[in-house]
Amino acid sequence: MRRIFLFACLAACCALQSFAQQKENLLAPTPPMGWNSWNIFQTNINEPLLKEMVDAYVSSGMRDAGYTYFVLDDGWMGMERDQNGQLIADPKKFPNGMKEFADYVHSKGMKFGIYNCAGTKTCAGYPGTHGHEYEDARLYASWGVDYLKFDWCNAEGIEAKEAYKTMSLALKATGRPIVFSLCEWGSNRPWYWAAQDGQLWRTTGDIGPYFNKAEKNKDGWRPLSVLDILDRQDSIRQYAGPGHWNDPDMLEVGNGMKFNEDKAHFSLWCMLAAPLMAGNNLEKMSPETTGILTNKDAIAIDQDPLGVGAFRYYQFDGIEIWVRPLANGDIAVCFLNRSDRTQTVTYDWAAHLINDKVSKMDIDFNQTTYKLKDIWSKQDLGTTKKLFKQVIPSNDVIVLRLIK
Repeated sequence: MRRIFLFACLAACCALQSFAQQKENLLAPTPPMGWNSWNIFQTNINEPLLKEMVDAYVSSGMRDAGYTYFVLDDGWMGMERDQNGQLIADPKKFPNGMKEFADYVHSKGMKFGIYNCAGTKTCAGYPGTHGHEYEDARLYASWGVDYLKFDWCNAEGIEAKEAYKTMSLALKATGRPIVFSLCEWGSNRPWYWAAQDGQLWRTTGDIGPYFNKAEKNKDGWRPLSVLDILDRQDSIRQYAGPGHWNDPDMLEVGNGMKFNEDKAHFSLWCMLAAPLMAGNNLEKMSPETTGILTNKDAIAIDQDPLGVGAFRYYQFDGIEIWVRPLANGDIAVCFLNRSDRTQTVTYDWAAHLINDKVSKMDIDFNQTTYKLKDIWSKQDLGTTKKLFKQVIPSNDVIVLRLIK
């Protein structure tokens, strides 16, 4: 019996160790964090400008706050492939070539990301990857690419699942660990199938710098607002987790919204366990923008290793409560005021049970008492034994970490 017990213990330990190793081996055990050039610069990029962004990435504290990837979006390549069918970096924008720029990013302690498209051309009309998946993957690996954002423009007649699977296999064949971001806009419901191909997948169309209602741009196209995107996330949260993430698109913090809207936007993405890809001008960040993007308590919620995103627990008259289970038994709670007026929230913890089928969380605040920490004011707000009452301005949030 003793020998059987010993073998059982060893088997259990091996299983736990195997699980831990599997989690360590994931390319994205927590949602990727970084910066992407598109939202602020579109295709107007060049090597000197981007090196300034790399330097600002470090000096601003972004890197030390946990942001890892520096991603070039559309517009980095020449308008045509070379005589051998290879992509080339635009010689005017990158006179020293892409390998040299990637080396510069790596020298600053960050990882390097690049962009292309599953179609025949990228969204801005540059050469796409369709039919060139394996040669492009080998080229990226030779440059030291660590992250590929793969878009979905000019893909008429192409089957999404097959296109992304082919690119995934091409990346894996290089032998280099490259995070694969499927930017398919949620058109073919990638949350059902993309986990076997990549580490994150877009769930919606493109975001714009609008919190509540987006305006049409100069081309007559209307992007999605923060709240447009938020409303499409609750029903798909169960498909994400360590190594495979729902991606509600990049951050618009610092790109023209009001301070409270930026703060709410960032808070909600952290609650959703979303990838955090900043898209602002890093050289011209205000102290307020820097403070939002580098808030360690908010980032800790986003990067929580349990990897379970928030669900909408309550909504009435423009007030919503979003709840996220955390790994150590703590809970993140976000009170969102999406109405056009300041409101007072009064919440009796003891009067509510919180259940979550995804994480199997079942909380009765009459049985368990939590301490309340406001992650933005940094104040301790008592415990769940007391009535919670706070004023929330329009388009703003209060985010609490409930500490066991």
